[in-house]
Amino acid sequence: MGKAGKREYVQVLRLLETFELNEVQQAIGDALQRGAIGFDAVKHLLLCRIERKPPRLNLDVYPYLPKTEVRLTQACAYLSLLTGEAA
Repeated sequence: MGKAGKREYVQVLRLLETFELNEVQQAIGDALQRGAIGFDAVKHLLLCRIERKPPRLNLDVYPYLPKTEVRLTQACAYLSLLTGEAA
């Protein structure tokens, strides 16, 4: 997601200024299970968990949101950091 993805990541990290680490972790896990990893989704799921309300996150009405793809990291992927090349 490039620059926008970095911004989303920082926004999620900033949730730790207000909420407990385990609460943010659980919200991120919920978002990953739903395939909706983004600041808005994580914050929504976090607030729903705290308020004990069911989340109202229907991705069918947000087709533009990026889908998540979580893969295992290959150690060789980090070699590009040493050479400065793309993996």
